[in-house]
Amino acid sequence: MDIDITAEDENPMLHRTDVRFELSHDEATPSRLSVRDSLAAMLNKDAGEVVVHELDTKFGLRKTLGYAKVYESSDAARDVEQEYMLERNKIAGEDDETDAEAGEA
Repeated sequence: MDIDITAEDENPMLHRTDVRFELSHDEATPSRLSVRDSLAAMLNKDAGEVVVHELDTKFGLRKTLGYAKVYESSDAARDVEQEYMLERNKIAGEDDETDAEAGEA
């Protein structure tokens, strides 16, 4: 999977960068989480700071156009993003993390 960033727009008010990218892949469209992890590694960010919003693959093509928001911190992502988008990108909230820790004990 090759990622080529086509546009980056700074959004200092929300502590993020909006990123549009093109993804080339050999097999089926990659999962949202694998795209998020690859994009985070490419941008030297933590996976919790990247929220993938769109993945659009045209029928029969091996290219996918995508849109993601890259935050300065995972806290900034949790403050701004809607709950369903955080769930899709597997970004746990502080309440979720404390519940998980309590369940382990």
